[in-house]
Amino acid sequence: MAAWNALFVIAGLLLIALAGEAYFRLTRPFIETEVRSVFVDGVGLIREPNAELRYASWRDDHFLVSRANSLGFLDREPVSAGRAAAGCHIAFIGDSFVEAWQAPIADKFQARLEEMAALELPHLDVTTQAYGISGIGQINQIPFYDEYARRLNPKLVVLVFVINDFGNNITALRALENGWDPDRMPYMSAQRDARGNLELRPPDPEYKRFLLPRPPKAWQDRAWDRLTGISYFAKWTSRRLRNNDIRHQQGGWADMLSERPCCAWLSDGRTPPIWSSWHDDFMEEVLPPVLEDGLEYTAFGIDQFKRRADRDGAALLIMTAAAGMGKRGDPQFDRLSAIAEARGIPVISDYDYVVSRGYDARDGRWPFNRHWNATGHQWAAEAVLEWLKANRDVCD
Repeated sequence: MAAWNALFVIAGLLLIALAGEAYFRLTRPFIETEVRSVFVDGVGLIREPNAELRYASWRDDHFLVSRANSLGFLDREPVSAGRAAAGCHIAFIGDSFVEAWQAPIADKFQARLEEMAALELPHLDVTTQAYGISGIGQINQIPFYDEYARRLNPKLVVLVFVINDFGNNITALRALENGWDPDRMPYMSAQRDARGNLELRPPDPEYKRFLLPRPPKAWQDRAWDRLTGISYFAKWTSRRLRNNDIRHQQGGWADMLSERPCCAWLSDGRTPPIWSSWHDDFMEEVLPPVLEDGLEYTAFGIDQFKRRADRDGAALLIMTAAAGMGKRGDPQFDRLSAIAEARGIPVISDYDYVVSRGYDARDGRWPFNRHWNATGHQWAAEAVLEWLKANRDVCD
């Protein structure tokens, strides 16, 4: 009798799995995010130009297909250099909030800003272009201005800042997070010279040869990876399971990097910063030394943009994205504001704008990944437009 009961249970579970597999294959267009990247000398990793890219968020049940432009960014094709020079061209530079896999290109804040400005500030002829790659900080983004944005002589350069940028600017943390050799990074990075001063290092086209070895996975983890790569039902099931693979890998990489001059702090007895925790650490009143060091890296990266903007006669603006940056008076926001104020760079907060209009900031982002949805992009565009109306002289 017990054997028959077990058989019925197994048969029932199998039927549920088959029904679930059929349902998700019919209702979900694809199973995996497809990131097609290429390395560009002097720039680093960007998306393959003109490639079709797929975004799959099983936790948000959100699936989107986008196409990179001819430069390798998820935006429209650039306007002509003549039109950009004659009007008010704005360059947006940032990470995942600017790349914005989660929104159709027509709904992104730079496109919405251009449409609204055409109605409300038609005499300025505002045009926009966005240069964003997920997971990188201001230091890594410097070549986006040098190699792409500068060609269109922008009147305004906007750095879109989120809380993880503090850590993403720290070369050692980026190496730890991704298993990169800190001396062979796939993006522009900063390292200290013999006197302790920060200096820029170009992206290394040979970075793949120096990747840190990944600790082997247990057989059950390898089997689960294979299953979730082919089964839609297993993929849906896994969306609520916590993946500790990153934490496991970083523990091994920390041991390897602790002997390097850049990363000696990894052996001082503290738990190595893990990507899921050190982002939030910037919200604390007191920072650990390595993250305090990150403020210097961030200031160094912003200095590079300030020098370039001044040289090219462009105004520089920082816009904070609501996710993690909070409001004025919060430690993380005030740290950025202090850096910007010391350099005469204005800072606008999309969070402040949302609150001032009586909106609920949660309505402007996806529940799981916290990036802007179409509403959040609209609000961000409105915040920049409001600033532009009050500072029209930047376009003169």
